[in-house]
Amino acid sequence: ISPGRRVRAMTYNGSVPGPLIEARVGDTLVVHFTNRLDEPTTIHWHGVRVPANMDGGPHSQPPIAAGATFEYRFSLLDAGTFWYHPHVHEGVQMERGLYGAIVVRGDAESRVDAEGVLVLDDVLLGADGQIAPSGDLLEQHNGREGGVSLVNGRAGVELPFRAGQRQLWRVVNAGSARFYRLALPGHRFTVVGTDGGRVPTPRGGDELFLVPGDRLDVLVDGIGSPGSSVALRNLPYGRGHGAGLTEAVDVLRVRYLPDTPLPMLAPPGGGPAIAPFAIHGVTPRTVTFNEMIDRDRERVVFMLNGRSFPDVPDVVTRVGATEVWDLVNESEMEHPFHLHGFFFQVLSRNGTPERDLSWEDTIQLRGHERVRIAFRPDNRPGDWMYHCHILEHVDNGMMATLRVMP
Repeated sequence: ISPGRRVRAMTYNGSVPGPLIEARVGDTLVVHFTNRLDEPTTIHWHGVRVPANMDGGPHSQPPIAAGATFEYRFSLLDAGTFWYHPHVHEGVQMERGLYGAIVVRGDAESRVDAEGVLVLDDVLLGADGQIAPSGDLLEQHNGREGGVSLVNGRAGVELPFRAGQRQLWRVVNAGSARFYRLALPGHRFTVVGTDGGRVPTPRGGDELFLVPGDRLDVLVDGIGSPGSSVALRNLPYGRGHGAGLTEAVDVLRVRYLPDTPLPMLAPPGGGPAIAPFAIHGVTPRTVTFNEMIDRDRERVVFMLNGRSFPDVPDVVTRVGATEVWDLVNESEMEHPFHLHGFFFQVLSRNGTPERDLSWEDTIQLRGHERVRIAFRPDNRPGDWMYHCHILEHVDNGMMATLRVMP
């Protein structure tokens, strides 16, 4: 990632990303974890419905000390694309390479010619070619956006494609604060899965949009000519207060093989129907997002409901209770909202009903936007985090606890 230099990193099993974990619904995943860092850490299984004491969050699992071991063990309940990363000192540990992907397969997978996982990230390198240390107030406020685009831990990636081929891309946004607005000129994408698995009706479009922590399962048909190439581009996107991408950046290059084209596959089918939650009579809870500059301590303070973690009062509910939350962004800055432990449905944005239901755990919350979500905790009581997934915002207080009682 830094030509002519070896870049110091933090790794799972010596690689960035960490090993791809592949399994089937119903399997038990056992991870024998040894912390050889010189600081505490955990693993959060982002999007995987685990018991609370396996979640790796600040209130669900004590940090694993340097030199200590821990066994993660849980059943895999859902098919989809998930990922794992620390939930301690995230702005440093994830930026230095601690993340990896999980693919869980079910009985009804999309028919494709080839598939792969694309873990997207970007890094900020200093003048010495190494990953730069934590930055100033502006970086605290906007989140770190680096100048080197990585796919599966590498810059300058080329992806081989055969004309006529259908590929399934399992896309994970592991960036600290990078929003991805992806386009592959001359091609269309078909989204067949989101955070919580397959969508009832595949969605076609010219662009993909992923906030930090987000995942999409996407079909791409090879309509290019043998021997041609095209760049997957991250298009400009502003996310408030001057943050975001101002000009398009190449993420990877699709290079068509000279082979004879394959016959095109039939249009994909959809996933199971999603029944909307019955919310009549449920009193919505309001969760506000905001920030302030603490000039005395030269830091940005991010807040939920006017308080900063760990001083945000817990939200308390019970197993089986229907929860309706109004996420209200009182700032201009966009915040990707992530809920641990449970998938939710997006019901509306600024009062406009959401057209297509899907299961999500991470969504975009635009500046000065109100998003209504609904979810129902299943029988996994415990303490679950919810937070903004811009890592600098987490480190500076934009996190709180959902306590699910038996």
